[in-house]
Amino acid sequence: MESNNSSSARSVRDGVQRQSMDENMQKSIFAGGSALGAVAMSSCCILPLALFSLGVTGAWIGNLAALYPYKPYFFVATAAFLAVGFCKIYRKPAVDCAQGSYCASPVSDRVNKIVLWSATLLVLAALVFPYAAPLILEY
Repeated sequence: MESNNSSSARSVRDGVQRQSMDENMQKSIFAGGSALGAVAMSSCCILPLALFSLGVTGAWIGNLAALYPYKPYFFVATAAFLAVGFCKIYRKPAVDCAQGSYCASPVSDRVNKIVLWSATLLVLAALVFPYAAPLILEY
């Protein structure tokens, strides 16, 4: 009888850990999607300027401006990834994490939060850049 209780407890614990790993994987996917979307959104305007200021040159950098018509589509996709990512990171977890498991460590969420907030700042910079660039480049 005791072995049935311990095996059922073990299977419940394994199910909780598997569910928390799936939840952490989803958080990472949405954080990564947000970062990729933010880079894609800034690829027409900010990325060429950043590459040029770092000394990277070439005719191919001018081709990045061809992505400007797709900027609204990148924004919609990135905003969706950011919204879902922030919901998954900041809402209360559905299950309790076992002590010592991956989901119990704050490092996993901390990295995702840094990625999400960095992507948010990059998206805001990409949105403001067309309006701020003439003012900045005027001097």
